[in-house]
Amino acid sequence: MSPMYSQAISPRSVRLFSPGEFDPINHFYPKALNAAIHPMVSFFLNLDKDRIVSRYCHLHPLVKPQALKAILSYQCSHFLWAGADLLNVTSASGRRQMVIIENNSCPSGQKSMPLTDDHQEQGSYKDLIERTFYPYILKNATIEGGLAVLYDKNLMEATGYAAVLADTCMEKVYLVPFFDEDSNDFARFQQGVLEIMDENGQWKQIRAAFRYVTQRPWTRIPLQSKTLIFNPIIACLAGGRNKMTAAKAYSDFNKEWETFGLHINTPQTIWDVKKEEIPQYISEFGGQGVIKVPYSNSGQGVFTIVSERELEDFMKLEFPYDRFVVQSLIGNYNWSSETLTGKLYHVGTIPNAKGRTFVADLRMMVSSTENGILPLCTYARRAKLPLEDNWTSDASSWDMLGTNLSYKLPSGEWDSDTHRLLLMDRRDFNKLGIGLDDLIEAYIQTVLSTVAIDKMAESLISPLGDLNKLKFKQVNDDQGLMNEILNYD
Repeated sequence: MSPMYSQAISPRSVRLFSPGEFDPINHFYPKALNAAIHPMVSFFLNLDKDRIVSRYCHLHPLVKPQALKAILSYQCSHFLWAGADLLNVTSASGRRQMVIIENNSCPSGQKSMPLTDDHQEQGSYKDLIERTFYPYILKNATIEGGLAVLYDKNLMEATGYAAVLADTCMEKVYLVPFFDEDSNDFARFQQGVLEIMDENGQWKQIRAAFRYVTQRPWTRIPLQSKTLIFNPIIACLAGGRNKMTAAKAYSDFNKEWETFGLHINTPQTIWDVKKEEIPQYISEFGGQGVIKVPYSNSGQGVFTIVSERELEDFMKLEFPYDRFVVQSLIGNYNWSSETLTGKLYHVGTIPNAKGRTFVADLRMMVSSTENGILPLCTYARRAKLPLEDNWTSDASSWDMLGTNLSYKLPSGEWDSDTHRLLLMDRRDFNKLGIGLDDLIEAYIQTVLSTVAIDKMAESLISPLGDLNKLKFKQVNDDQGLMNEILNYD
């Protein structure tokens, strides 16, 4: 974000956007703004559904084409906007696949995407607003009022959405900070209606809000509201910001669709793990594993364990939650977890000039439309340190395996380590060592996981439209989480 622009918007104040204010320099990283999209990525984004189905089923002959087409045509009710993080992995026998690490509600990524059309400077910001959010408003808004964008991080993208929304709807849009554990004096819910304090100090009713609130959003946004919230909070609790229910959603999906050849690829996962049980499961994985606090994001609350020292350090920590997720670790072949199906290890980036390979993940962002779930944008991130063949006891496994760019400043604000960002442009894409079929598989895995979470969300809604507390407790019996959910009694 340009210095002048960042100074013009305080992270603790309301900003009003009018039509005509979008300026690409404010909403894209300079690296992305000046990049030319790689032809293969552009080709992928323009593939129609029939060609994707035909190609994927040609390479996966056990997949039923009509089933895959039905999944790609699925229209979500709750999880309308998603961004999956995937790893490009292989086995000792050379079987490569894209593995879902998590699928995020209200994900980042627009600021990292080169334009697919030089004449459309709003990029996929515009695609998401025009083909998903705006139709959602027209179909579902039930009260009068203004429009708002709520955010708790990523000011660059939040302002981009506010500016594009103002252009699309031809009305002013409020950009409103809504931080975790903050007083949030500019927004409140009154009898289920979101109200924003306007520029005159008056409370203004909001008919629909675009939500870029990612940190425990259920602590300050109700599950039910008369104001339309995009994504609704149930999408986060059902898996979009809840790794526990996501794991169960994926398992349910795989059981339902395995006869059609469709399967969500994940590391071997154990859920509902008490803290004292964790060492046992890590041992069963051969001493390597990944421990996840189910409700954290942005790289927070994820612990890669490769040594006794790292496990001991984790066990000394205190957490407000009762349950954890434990997964097999995907590392180098020499130090990956032993699972029921063998070892998986990172393909990694193409070796650089020094012969070093880095772990990298791929973010695939999609949204639900009247034509099914369509790709929006994609980018990649690499780890801080290169992937080593042999493990040394003083090394940090997270520096070698962790790819998330976000980090929290002492002030509570968030920033990004952008030098590890890999764009889908003519230069960076070649470093990833992936091709068109890998992009197609990443997209399909993203869609499958999105549908799984949306179906889980639907199952957690009672006939009255609120949370089915009995069902939710069955799938996520964690009192620490329940204590956080707004109006959960």
